[in-house]
Amino acid sequence: MLQTELNASSEWENEEDWTNLAARAAKAAIGASSHADLLSRSFVLELSVKLSDDSEVHSLNKAYRGKDKPTNVLSFPQIQPDLLETLANTDDGEALLGDVILAYETCRAEASAKNIAFRDHVSHLVVHGSLHLLGYDHENEIEAGLMENCEINALATLGIANPYAEQAQNR
Repeated sequence: MLQTELNASSEWENEEDWTNLAARAAKAAIGASSHADLLSRSFVLELSVKLSDDSEVHSLNKAYRGKDKPTNVLSFPQIQPDLLETLANTDDGEALLGDVILAYETCRAEASAKNIAFRDHVSHLVVHGSLHLLGYDHENEIEAGLMENCEINALATLGIANPYAEQAQNR
């Protein structure tokens, strides 16, 4: 079972049911990954989503990634990807997958620039961040392709169009 905890700063309030959106997006990401079986295991898999602002994400990006700028989403895994299959052996029946944090201003600007609904872009970024928690990455073309396919499949289950369709047409 997946349990998603959400914390939202004031910029995010009253705009959307972010708790439900984050839970659905995280579940879709895991379900579209090679770790889909985690959703049917007998323990509680926890994932934390924080909806924050550019200032906080900038600080975290600088501290943890050495990049002195805000970014749309950061992920902080709590379980090494090669240990995900051993989660059935948790001591207390719970496992914290990790944390995903989004920056409001950057996410809002990206959605506007791409002319897509803000909620759809946020869903995509929660999916993206959740996949990072599962060990997916985009450091090379092969990894990026695998991650993008998982994202496309997860978003399709949420009724969200392929965010990479335009890129594919331009290749």
